[in-house]
Amino acid sequence: MKKFLTLMIITLGIALSAEAFALDLSQARARGLVGEKLDGYIGVVTPSAEAQALVADVNTRRRAEYEKISAQNKQPVSIVGKVAAETIINDLPPGSLYQGGDGTWKKK
Repeated sequence: MKKFLTLMIITLGIALSAEAFALDLSQARARGLVGEKLDGYIGVVTPSAEAQALVADVNTRRRAEYEKISAQNKQPVSIVGKVAAETIINDLPPGSLYQGGDGTWKKK
């Protein structure tokens, strides 16, 4: 089951990686504006209108994909998000921020 969800998450990454969109997210990560949360969504680290707009857009897209995966696998959306978070955080480039188990932002 976990392998299937991981494959679905990889598919999610490909589906969400429109070139301009990926560059925006990559730039925001590199600048420390956003970080990956343990629930599979991104969060604002350094508040700005630009970061908040990006977070809203990315999280809306992710939620839609998680819902599709959830329906296909008969798993709660929250579980799909947590599996996605694990995969995304493991694949982050060095210097990217992610949420630790204690809720604080950590640098990879």
